[in-house]
Amino acid sequence: MERRNASFLMVGDNPRFAIYFAPDSAGPLWRFGSACLGYDAELGTGCDLLVPAGWAEPEWRERTHEPRRYGFHATLKAPFHLCEEWRERDLLLAFDAFAAEQRSFVLEGMRVRALSHFIALTPVGETGDVVDLAAACVRAFDRFRAPLSENDLARRLTAPLTERQKAYLAAWGYPYVMEEFRFHMTLTGPLVEQELDRAHRALARMYETAVGNGPVAVDSISLFRQDRRDGRFILIRRAPLRAPRSAAAR
Repeated sequence: MERRNASFLMVGDNPRFAIYFAPDSAGPLWRFGSACLGYDAELGTGCDLLVPAGWAEPEWRERTHEPRRYGFHATLKAPFHLCEEWRERDLLLAFDAFAAEQRSFVLEGMRVRALSHFIALTPVGETGDVVDLAAACVRAFDRFRAPLSENDLARRLTAPLTERQKAYLAAWGYPYVMEEFRFHMTLTGPLVEQELDRAHRALARMYETAVGNGPVAVDSISLFRQDRRDGRFILIRRAPLRAPRSAAAR
């Protein structure tokens, strides 16, 4: 799936790209996550904000300001600028080719959890397939990534990182890859400690009502683009993965 307004030209002030898992936009998971953030990244427009019980709308809008810029997703390859020798069309071709070689799979389900200072959806059960997919994305697309700017590197180093995370930051431009990767789909920005439990309980109830506890198919990957650093990411291409091995063998 490609957005009609996607361009093969550089736009804005040097766009960033990211490879994400974004659920089927016709399904309840996408609708729930997008509504929690008040932004539909496939349409590139705001949507009605789903405000948990006990929160005022302006208050919740402020709490979801940061993840709203990125859209509802799980990171596979973190945002990056293109190297000078590559163009968007090169990335799109490589993206389609990569997706065609990866097999789809199913996660047992998702659950709402508090992760440090924010709320996210995380997988239930075995995660080996999605960890492998993320690692493959990191490796396959790193040739397109421009080195981090001094400002971006300094910003990353303000967070408390382990020595391995610092090594991954130097090698891959992002500290939370390979063994440090944790699949999650962010639902809020930073919350203070006394807000975490309240948001967790409210979002868990809303998720069960809106989505349920069924399996989640990882049958595509999505390429997102941010045209300006202060702008929002938009989904510019969704590429299907190959059928799972058991289905392909029938």
